[in-house]
Amino acid sequence: MPFSLNVQTGADIQRSGASTIEELSRNIAGLSIQNLGPGQSQVAIRGVSASQIVRDQPGVKEQVGVYLDESVVSLSLFTPDFDLYDLNRVETLRGPQGTLFGSGSVGGTIRYITNQPNAEAFEASVEGSMNKVTDGDVGGSMKAMVNIPIADTLALCVVGYSTAYSGFIDALTDDGRVKDVNDGTRSGVRASLRFEPNDMIAITPRVIYQDIETDGFNRQESFNLYVNPFTTARPAIRMEEREQFLLSREGFEDETLLADLTVEVSLDAFDITSVTSYLERDILVSRDGSALTVSVTIDLGYTPAAALLPSNLVDTTDLEQLSQELRISSNGDGPFHWVGGVFYSEVDRVYAQRLPTPGYDVFTDLRFGAGTSRAVANGFGVDSPFNSDLPYDIKQLALFGEVTWDLTDDFSVTVGGRYYDFEEERSITSGGLFANGDLGRIDETSSDGINARVLAAWSLSDNVTINAQAAQGFRLGGVNDPLNASICSPGDRATFGNFQAYDDETMWNYELGIKGEFDRVRFAAAIFYSDIEDLQVTLDAGSCSSRISFNVEKAHSTGFEFEVAFDATEQLELSLSGTVVESEFDTTVRAATGGILGGVEKGNRFASVPEVQLIAGATWTTPTELFGGSDFFVTGVVQWVGDHITQPSDQVAGAGVFRSRLPFAGATGNESTDLNLELSEYSIANVQAGFATEAWEALLFVNNLSDENAELAFDRERGGRARLGFHTNTPRTVGVTYRLFF
Repeated sequence: MPFSLNVQTGADIQRSGASTIEELSRNIAGLSIQNLGPGQSQVAIRGVSASQIVRDQPGVKEQVGVYLDESVVSLSLFTPDFDLYDLNRVETLRGPQGTLFGSGSVGGTIRYITNQPNAEAFEASVEGSMNKVTDGDVGGSMKAMVNIPIADTLALCVVGYSTAYSGFIDALTDDGRVKDVNDGTRSGVRASLRFEPNDMIAITPRVIYQDIETDGFNRQESFNLYVNPFTTARPAIRMEEREQFLLSREGFEDETLLADLTVEVSLDAFDITSVTSYLERDILVSRDGSALTVSVTIDLGYTPAAALLPSNLVDTTDLEQLSQELRISSNGDGPFHWVGGVFYSEVDRVYAQRLPTPGYDVFTDLRFGAGTSRAVANGFGVDSPFNSDLPYDIKQLALFGEVTWDLTDDFSVTVGGRYYDFEEERSITSGGLFANGDLGRIDETSSDGINARVLAAWSLSDNVTINAQAAQGFRLGGVNDPLNASICSPGDRATFGNFQAYDDETMWNYELGIKGEFDRVRFAAAIFYSDIEDLQVTLDAGSCSSRISFNVEKAHSTGFEFEVAFDATEQLELSLSGTVVESEFDTTVRAATGGILGGVEKGNRFASVPEVQLIAGATWTTPTELFGGSDFFVTGVVQWVGDHITQPSDQVAGAGVFRSRLPFAGATGNESTDLNLELSEYSIANVQAGFATEAWEALLFVNNLSDENAELAFDRERGGRARLGFHTNTPRTVGVTYRLFF
């Protein structure tokens, strides 16, 4: 088992009030979540980050693997946003993984571990919650679990939930203000059946279905071509906190189906585990593309009337993933312990974009001549100036294993390895005035190799263990989509036009750690150094409305992390954890023009990850005579996050000065919007208090106690010429929760 492991138990999750991985991350040192909207959070561990990976980059692979029990559910761009109700625990494994689990990861792995059906006793629970967001909607949830013994060898467990998210972003429109446009719902069911015909065999089929729908995104805008302080033909407006402008409504949908079958066989000398998984996801991201479209329209010299057409940028992802893992592990008491296995997965992913803009073809033909819009459509529909279809077929085969040798009662050595073989095929077809007119262009990527892991563990005493580890990680390279050359400025075309394929990313992670547990204190600490080769970094390709990925030859991430829990008294438990990390480029990347590319210069910091994070918590519990005998408890958690940036280019001098260079609605386009792209440090405090018995629990909670409006990530459309904004967090939320146990 990896040394750098954080475990949040079901009780921890319940007491913290966390219902998403982002909320849970506030209790885990070294784990960073960049909130890009529901179901789109980007996860980084120990400062290993490729900067902001968003929307139209389906070829970029995730750096952190995500498992639900034994099934792989990772998907680049869209971290699964599973509800955390009735989980046994959540494990965060820091550093490269690949010798214990089927799907490897370069930065780390997160595992959601559910409670298994239990044939020995009937169990059930119900939870209801209501909340009110400051200046926002009322939200709430209903969740339930039932475990039913069917026979001595058979049990069924069903979990169901439905959550209404409170909106808190207001949209300015040409028809007036629309409040709370980013509200939404999440609902789902998890059903598993466990059959244990004897002590040797356990068979667990399971089905999980979840549906997320929201009406908008957590984006507060600083500038929009339609709404800004510089217009005269339109009202000059400076948008406030938690405001945005919409000409076209937005939305997000994520429908997930997971079906898996786990078979466990226990023999005298070893155990066998087989996991067969089928994952299907249908994702829709619908964004207001009006500012993007009008920015191109102005550049191309269309008649002014075309600038008032609502435009909707629609991204869809259709995913089917089939995986099979077979794992064999020893179960004896001798000095040797081993695990080995084979993993195979096949992913079929179709990513598509459309830009429906009713009436646009008329203006295109008026500007460039009759029949132009039809000539550039390349088989796609009318009134959509950009269209693309990108089917991906990814196959992975891996052999993995490790052996642990207990040289003495106090000292052991583990050696492991992973052989991987990837094959990826992607085709691209595009059409419309903004596109390149690609027709079935096929690009292929393949890679194979071996990753190694060595770990030594020394028990200084029954209470203290020291570990030293070196582990190698890998992330598959790929091919960039062609730039939208027809809408690129000459400068951006010259800067970004030569980046096509990008290579595999590899990393060696070295760490030294200590763990200890005494009567009243539990602690863990580690120092680590990650040596990264060919780091995959992503940048916004400016006016091209594209993004490119490329390699940085050398980079590193080094730091220190710690976790301490202290039982100060029988009633009071205190905790403190934190991470200090330095993540920097060790080489400089230059564009074809000779200039430094997007802030990727030796000594500059990585994006997305703060250099310092601290988390402090306290729980006080005392028995009372109230309600026939109950425990009164108060829990508080404060997370402090240091400053960070969204893209490497944001740390370059002058990066926060934006000019659209687009004359529109009386603005000349030469006016500047000045922003600080170093996202300020912030702190989030959550408090809850209530009463608990063995049969029920009732509590009052306040999340984001100080109503902090944190800037989580910077959002720019078409290099900032069309729209500027920041993703932000949920305001102060006050609510009540009641749980009933049977």
